[in-house]
Amino acid sequence: MPAIFKILDSLIYRHACTQGQFTGVEIDILDGYIHFSSVAQVIETAQKHFAGRENLMIMAVEADALGADLKWETSRGGQLFPHLYAPLDMRRVAWAKPLIWNGTSHDFPPETFA
Repeated sequence: MPAIFKILDSLIYRHACTQGQFTGVEIDILDGYIHFSSVAQVIETAQKHFAGRENLMIMAVEADALGADLKWETSRGGQLFPHLYAPLDMRRVAWAKPLIWNGTSHDFPPETFA
């Protein structure tokens, strides 16, 4: 299975690295799971929830590495989105890179679409 992606503030990312796990941001905690996006969804997620924001990171995680805690559930526009019902062990992060705001949109690292 391909990678799934989480966009988050760089300070929260650094804190998760220090703690060894990511338990989510406010919306994740409220909803009871960590929101991820597929490669087909991540640009729209950035546009909808992070437009104009700087100091962001994008993390890639191999979906298969998350086991039964990962559920694909209907969300925005009837699409299936990946939701993680457990803290993310940061050792499961395949890569993490800055997500740069260029003034009109975010510049995604090429690895996102590889």
